[in-house]
Amino acid sequence: MEVSEFSNFKKQFITNDSTMGIIEILTFKSLFIEMYFDEHKLSSGTAFLSANDRESHCALITNRHNITGRNQETGECLSNMCATPNNIVIHFHKNNSIGEWLKVKLPLYREDETPYWIEDPILGAKADVVALNLDWGSDVSKVPFYIKTNLDRDDLYVGPGDTVSVIGFPFGVSSFGKFPIWATGFLAQELLLMTDDNPVFLIDCRARQGQSGSPVVAYRAGGYRQYRDGTISSVMSATPKWEFLGIYSGRVNNESDLGRVWHVSVIDRVLNAAEEDYKKRRNNNKSAS
Repeated sequence: MEVSEFSNFKKQFITNDSTMGIIEILTFKSLFIEMYFDEHKLSSGTAFLSANDRESHCALITNRHNITGRNQETGECLSNMCATPNNIVIHFHKNNSIGEWLKVKLPLYREDETPYWIEDPILGAKADVVALNLDWGSDVSKVPFYIKTNLDRDDLYVGPGDTVSVIGFPFGVSSFGKFPIWATGFLAQELLLMTDDNPVFLIDCRARQGQSGSPVVAYRAGGYRQYRDGTISSVMSATPKWEFLGIYSGRVNNESDLGRVWHVSVIDRVLNAAEEDYKKRRNNNKSAS
């Protein structure tokens, strides 16, 4: 969806004959997901769409533990039913019908029991980030995070103590329909202190179960700091700006509000791997036919 199309799109949101005001585009980017074993619901979480730019491949991004149903570190089953999901339900925005959602149910495994999801090509199963390739129809609206444009990444400087928002569905709760909750906290470390082996940073935020898979953004209204050419400068702006930082994957433990966020660079790699997988399978299908 183009920015101009979105502006017209959100003007349609009217309740009780009163316009609800401007809805931030970021509110449309988080998607409510539910994980099932056959017809038994096991859990809920958050996902979002991502693409390099408006013309490139678009995939669904979420946490690996959401769709495996297992603890990333111990491998233990997360459901009290001792079951792991074999299908996922995604609540997409209906195309040109703001405030309405379309539930799409998809299998997580092929007939040969190989998973549909794509993992990080470097860290593999260690990274709590996966992508799902989808066949897009005209019945859903796509509002992705763009990795390679300044719409969602414009070199905003975010330092320790700066506010960040986790936009998702804590305990499956939404603000209206399937619009997400904005939980806001603080960056708890220097981003420069991440390593290639562990591209994860910490935030101090009261995020809870169900927000796993949420996008984490630094949202700024009125002004922001920008890092360009080794220099940090202050910029005043009449319109909000934000920096897409990564994907939330849960707290360090149940007693702490410190949460882990996988950096956007991992999402970039997973997205590119998903695009390669999509093209490869499409070419193989063409050759087979």
